[in-house]
Amino acid sequence: MTGQIPRLEIRDLVRRFGGRAVVDHVSLRVMPGQVTCLLGPSGCGKSTTLRMIAGVEMQDEGAIWVDGELVCDTVFRVPPERRQIGLMFQDFALFPHLSVADNVAFGLSGDKAAKRARVAEMLERVDLGRYIDAWPHQLSGGEQQRVALARALAPKPRIMLMDEPFSGLDNRLRDGIRDATLDLLKEEGTAVLLVTHEPEEAMRMADDIALMRGGRIVQQGAPYNIYNAPVDLQAVAFFSDINVIRGTVRGALTDTPFGQFLAPGVPDGAEVDIVIRPQHLKIDFDRDGRGPLPTASDGTPARGIVQRARFMGNESLVEFRMDHDGSLIRATVPNVFLPRPGKPLWLTMRRDRCFVFPVPR
Repeated sequence: MTGQIPRLEIRDLVRRFGGRAVVDHVSLRVMPGQVTCLLGPSGCGKSTTLRMIAGVEMQDEGAIWVDGELVCDTVFRVPPERRQIGLMFQDFALFPHLSVADNVAFGLSGDKAAKRARVAEMLERVDLGRYIDAWPHQLSGGEQQRVALARALAPKPRIMLMDEPFSGLDNRLRDGIRDATLDLLKEEGTAVLLVTHEPEEAMRMADDIALMRGGRIVQQGAPYNIYNAPVDLQAVAFFSDINVIRGTVRGALTDTPFGQFLAPGVPDGAEVDIVIRPQHLKIDFDRDGRGPLPTASDGTPARGIVQRARFMGNESLVEFRMDHDGSLIRATVPNVFLPRPGKPLWLTMRRDRCFVFPVPR
């Protein structure tokens, strides 16, 4: 993609309400055929960013470019209907008084035969050709969602904006429809900007994730990098449950019940949070206080007392009260493992799976 012009580029977008910046200097690029996800909690500015790109809301600062051409800044503005941008929302918003064919044809121009041909093509692409003359109320929720996708893609938009489009679907349908939607968008070469608050959806669909918080993009990158190299504690916690151990730095090292951890660049006396996900804690089933020494990567074993254990389907979640300070730590174990409350067990932490963050002052 080197040297390729972005299909969508936004530069320093700002939107204020009541003097507060709900979108605060947001910039990103989306290439043709790429799926980028704006991921973050409710109220972080994701949907407002989408509305500004669509042209239904005006920014206070910044500019929007499509295929290298300016479509909107604070002076110049291309109307929404001329931006070649498709929209999909949680509410499928099909017109109940129009047939499936007329819904899909709604944004098309040209003669009747050409529109009918394009409608038929798009409905076949979403495996709904047999419903071309049906009415929306005769379709299931998943089928209505696919009609909405066909309608959004029929005018051949250069960019597709999707705001929580799958959140209203039954869990059993969601994965299949997401995959089918993604395949179709990729085939069309459409640049996609997807808004969601669900990390799993972002990881499943996106080539690139922009993690938003408080109106800003705090980290952006491929899903693997975002998950495995988070920028701060909040970024780790957004993707999974976490355990946090706080320590004080002495000589670039932090003492913990699980051994010493490196804290390079952190001044002596400063506090750090050592963060580890439950799946990266290891239970030493062979250790009874006299067992073999752990490997260096596993650190020092620490003992905890089982408080509760629950089977979660593919894994078991076990909560421990740690001997050293009485803190609660959670570990996950594959398959079924349900030790009785009160049972002592030894835990180790994989150093290569821990994150060390300075505590903000």
